[in-house]
Amino acid sequence: MTNPASSSDDRPMDESLPRTNLLPAHAAMSGGLTGALGDSATEIAADASADKPFDLHQRPYLSEAHLRSPRRRIRLPIILFVLTCMSTFFTGVTNWQPIHFWIQEISQTDLHQSLAMTCRRVVIRNWDQGLVYMGCVLAIMFAHEMGHLLATVRYRIPASLPYFIPLPIAPLGTMGAVIGMDGLRANRRELFDIGLAGPLAGLMVAIPVLWIGILQLDLTQPETGNLMLDMPIVVRLLLNYLQPSGYVDAGHGWVGQTVAIGQVNPYFMAGWVGLLITGLNMLPISQLDGGHVIYTLFGKRAHWIARVFLLVAILFIVFAAAHIWFLMVLIIVLIGTDHPPTSNDQMNLGPARFVVGLASLLIPLLCFPPFGMEFVGI
Repeated sequence: MTNPASSSDDRPMDESLPRTNLLPAHAAMSGGLTGALGDSATEIAADASADKPFDLHQRPYLSEAHLRSPRRRIRLPIILFVLTCMSTFFTGVTNWQPIHFWIQEISQTDLHQSLAMTCRRVVIRNWDQGLVYMGCVLAIMFAHEMGHLLATVRYRIPASLPYFIPLPIAPLGTMGAVIGMDGLRANRRELFDIGLAGPLAGLMVAIPVLWIGILQLDLTQPETGNLMLDMPIVVRLLLNYLQPSGYVDAGHGWVGQTVAIGQVNPYFMAGWVGLLITGLNMLPISQLDGGHVIYTLFGKRAHWIARVFLLVAILFIVFAAAHIWFLMVLIIVLIGTDHPPTSNDQMNLGPARFVVGLASLLIPLLCFPPFGMEFVGI
C-alpha cells in the first residue's frame, strides 16, 4: 500500500522549501484537532502558539483510542430494566390499581400481619396475570426501542442503550423508555428512518398481543375497579371484527367507548398500553418520534404544524376535561415545540419514504386514546 503522505519514489522533500508558520489557521482549529487527535494535536497546538514553524515531516500519532467509539453505559440501563420488570409485574398483580391496593389492602391488614405478608398474598393470587402483563408490555417497549437502536447502529449514529422508566404507583407500571441519541449527526433521511423504526417495530408486537387480549375479553363481567379505559380507533375496529364475549353490535360498531379495568385481561391491557405508547410517541411535535417524522417531511414548516398542534391540544384538554394529559403538555412546553435541524436538511427522502411518512401521520389518530383513562369512584 502506498502511503499518501509520501511521494511514489520515496524521495526526501526538498529542504530548500520554506516551512510555513500555521499559527493563525491552526489556532482556530486546535480545539477540533485536540478532540480528534488527542495528545498529538495538543503538542502541535503548543508549537503553533509558541510561534514555532510547523514541521511537515512530523505526523500526529493516531492510537487505537482515537478511533474507538464512545462506550455505552450498561449498568444503569440494566438496573432500570430490572426495576421496570418489577414495577410492571407489581401493577399487574394489583389489577393495574396499585394505589387502590395500598389504600384498601393495607388498611384492612391486621395489625399483627406484616406488609410483606400482604404483598405475598396478592402476588400468590395474581402472579400469572402480573407475569403475562410484564412480559407483553416489556416486549412491546423493547421492540420499539430496539427499532430505534438498530437504525442508529445502521447509520453509525451514536446512541445509548434504552433507559426504561419504572413507575410502580401508576396503573401502567412504567412511563415508557427513552434512548439518548446524537441526532445532530443524522441527516434528513437517516433521522426519518430512525424516528419511524421504533413505532413500526412496536406495533408489530402490540397488534398481535392486543388481538389475543380481545379474543380473551369478557365484556359480560361487571364493570368493577376505579379505572375506565378509553378505546382508540384501532381497538374499536378489532372489537367490531372479533366480537368478544359480551360485545354488542348496534350496526355502527361497538356501543361503548370505554372498558372497565375489572373487565380486562393482561394481554388486552398490554396491547392497550402498547398502542398508547406508540400513538403518544407519534404526535407531530417536539422531539417525539412524530416530531422527527414531521420535520423530515416538511422541514422548518413543521415548526408551525407543531405549534398549531400544541394549541389544539391545550384547547382539547381544557374544554374536553382531558386533564390526564396536562403533565405531558407541560413537559413538551418546557422541552420546546420546535425540532432542531438535521446535519443535512437538503437530503432527498425519495417518493417511497415520503408516502410512508404521510401514512405514518395516521398512527396517533388510530392508536391514541383521546381521554386515556378516567378515574372513577375516588
